[in-house]
Amino acid sequence: MTDAREVRTACPYCGVGCGVQARVAADGEVSVRGDPANPANFGKLCSKGSALGETLGLDGRLLHPEIAGRRAGWDDALDLVARRFSETIAQHGPDSVAFYVSGQLLTEDYYVANKLMKGFVGSANIDTNSRLCMASSVAGHKRAFGEDIVPGTYEDFEEADLVVLVGSNTAWCHPILYQRLLAARAARGTRIVVVDPRRTATAAECDLHLQLKPGTDVLLFSGLLAHLARSSAVDQAYVATHTIGFDAALSLAAADAPSVRRVAETCDLNPADIAAFYDWFTSTERTVTVYSQGVNQSAHGTDKVNAILNCHLATGRIGKPGMGPFSVTGQPNAMGGREVGGLANQLAAHMGFEDPSAPDRVGRFWGAPQIARRAGLKAVDMFEAVADGRVKALWVMGTNPAVSMPDATRVRAALKACDFVVVTDVTHTDTTRFADVLLPAAAWGEKDGTVTNSERRISRQRPFMPLPGEARPDWWIVTEVARRMGFAAAFDYAGPAAIFREHAALSAFENDGARLFDIGGLADISYDQYEALSPVHWPQRRGVPTNERLLGDGRFPTADGRARFVAVRQEGAALPVDTTYPLALNSGRLRDQWHTMTRTGRVARLMANAPEPALELNPADAAALDLADDDLARIDSRYGSGRAKVRVSDGQRRGEAFLPMHWSGRFAANAAAGALSAPVTDPFSGQPELKHVPVRIFREPVEWVGVLMTRRDLRPTGFVHWSRAAVDGGWVYELAGAEPPEQGILLARRLIDVVPADQRLEYTDRRTSTFRAAATDPQGRLAEALLVAPRGMLPERDWLLSLLASSEPLTPLDRRALLSGRAPVPMPSVGRIVCSCFNVGANQLAGAIAGGCATLADIGKTTKAGTNCGSCRSEIKAMLDDSELRLVG
Repeated sequence: MTDAREVRTACPYCGVGCGVQARVAADGEVSVRGDPANPANFGKLCSKGSALGETLGLDGRLLHPEIAGRRAGWDDALDLVARRFSETIAQHGPDSVAFYVSGQLLTEDYYVANKLMKGFVGSANIDTNSRLCMASSVAGHKRAFGEDIVPGTYEDFEEADLVVLVGSNTAWCHPILYQRLLAARAARGTRIVVVDPRRTATAAECDLHLQLKPGTDVLLFSGLLAHLARSSAVDQAYVATHTIGFDAALSLAAADAPSVRRVAETCDLNPADIAAFYDWFTSTERTVTVYSQGVNQSAHGTDKVNAILNCHLATGRIGKPGMGPFSVTGQPNAMGGREVGGLANQLAAHMGFEDPSAPDRVGRFWGAPQIARRAGLKAVDMFEAVADGRVKALWVMGTNPAVSMPDATRVRAALKACDFVVVTDVTHTDTTRFADVLLPAAAWGEKDGTVTNSERRISRQRPFMPLPGEARPDWWIVTEVARRMGFAAAFDYAGPAAIFREHAALSAFENDGARLFDIGGLADISYDQYEALSPVHWPQRRGVPTNERLLGDGRFPTADGRARFVAVRQEGAALPVDTTYPLALNSGRLRDQWHTMTRTGRVARLMANAPEPALELNPADAAALDLADDDLARIDSRYGSGRAKVRVSDGQRRGEAFLPMHWSGRFAANAAAGALSAPVTDPFSGQPELKHVPVRIFREPVEWVGVLMTRRDLRPTGFVHWSRAAVDGGWVYELAGAEPPEQGILLARRLIDVVPADQRLEYTDRRTSTFRAAATDPQGRLAEALLVAPRGMLPERDWLLSLLASSEPLTPLDRRALLSGRAPVPMPSVGRIVCSCFNVGANQLAGAIAGGCATLADIGKTTKAGTNCGSCRSEIKAMLDDSELRLVG
């Protein structure tokens, strides 16, 4: 038995880049906590980060290579991948193959994948799922600054007097940053403005919420630019010295947004609220504007970004303490992927195809005479090319496009029809079923390399667990294929440290300061120095002190050293609603889930707050559609359909709906937002429109409902609707159907008929059309329970869930009570979990409020809820406010 040890690493979730300390006990058990020395989180972790230790099991892991669904050896699998790619290139040319990669990859993985495709295959057909979340920021930065630069640091959140959060539910998507912001607000009175069509958890604690009409962000910020000019708030000296294009940008903005009233009419906002926002921005020098997917995921996302940047350029508020535009990334290494050229329109090290000298420069550095010389296919275009046969061999790494891409049904058809598909992943997904070759990759806790967070800080992800089975790191898999394709000399790496050194050296190669991305000062670090690398901002130029903030000196990485104002105007929705599809569907993240739930979906406490897919509707829309809470709704767009339970919420604007992005075919029958989304993209960034999809919604008739609690991992078939959630001890499957209840019983009981009859108890009440069954395992523990009834007649399931979670055999009293579905003695229910960090339920919170807790602080002292990541604070606050209203009433 080895001694206990603790390893510092980085969280694999969002772009905040929190530090994690993983403690490996002598018996191998792993626990995690926030790293108090890490400058991103200072020891705090969100609900997902806190539960990382619960994601490390091997259930569902890919542990061996597979060819055509059968286990294979690594040599056979790698040889086949190399041979099929080489043959396809030889027969159809370099552009007949493509890689689709992920912000889940480490920088070293990304680097070798990009080098292989662009340098040695000779095509730029490598794109990343970051195209779906950050591409508009990249394009906007390059248009304005000349390079993809986020100028600020997280300290700016704490030093600003005004923070504007645009299209960013920071409280849920970047909760540690949000808690830093709230702490600054408490300490120094920072004002917070939220610009978002939804009243999110972030909007619950702001000073001003601008609940604008979706897609009108450009007009809002063009109006701000015009207001700055009218108020003599433009920094004329800065504009004259450090920028070009101001007059054209202002002229178009003033014509587009001539008055606050015009902005209010188009954005559907109160003119007084807009005037307050404009006045605050005008009079507050220390202003930070934070933006995320609500800005980026749009057919006009790049223009939205530049409308924001224009306002900061006009006031000179860039790169100085407490001021600047700030793009926060969605994935842990979206920034690192951008640095190495993981996007199809980039080359490497912030060099691009628009610079005719760049391909030669990178080609000479790599020793790659066949280097790609033009941009490749962006994500949506890439899968169109797969669909029509132009791309004949595709390698997907660490992402799930069969769910996450827009028009996902067509993407699945493309994958099915593609001549040769390789998938590298850590677990089975909706995409892996299309793989001709499936390669098992290292997961978090096993991976070794670096990531870069939203503030340009490079951190180490260090392994603390052995590689399970035959899983291998992504960089190793790519380099082994490269060697077999004949490029061994260029991919002769001893490990990730060697790849990082080459990446750092390329960033400095023939770079006289024209490119701000330069980490050449790290190009010679030893293996031991790489192992011990502390989080560090770039640039890290050789022999030059590090600037944590960039662009504050007014010098920009453009040919003339000046920033560019970009003239933008408000455009209409790319796909407007109409009489056939009258509602606009938005999609996004939930508090406790991550992407398509391949990691978080297996953790019971992360499923407890939102255990099934839910469609949020404004009360007026719900009433007009004759829908209420827990009704099953069908959602149709021009591209696909889905089903989800209804949640009526006055946080939704009328005429709009919200569906979470997370539910894949492995967690629900048909609730994937990607199947509904349109493959309409921004002309500059190639980023698809995921925030405004015209849909129609109507009631799905439900005659019966059921719930299956089981230790088995199932994929139900033949049901109108099902979804599942992890619980302690197993899974809960929610079932529903339009058939008469008697037929529903026949359908549902198929799920339990696999259990031997001598291990089952069953009861059917034909008068009430209810069915109950239970099964035990050989140890006498509850193995499964199935309840079926007409809608509204299912009993509470807390007691049965407690039996499923128990390791003890059932008592005789339990056995007698099983078929009633009700506990033999009263059992208080904690209710739906509100605080995932401490497993505090709604009923417990209601009890605390009834017992005298009147503030968030009181609740925290009594239950601990809201005292860790703070993501549940808005829900607790709503309960407190509701209690106050009832008292007043």
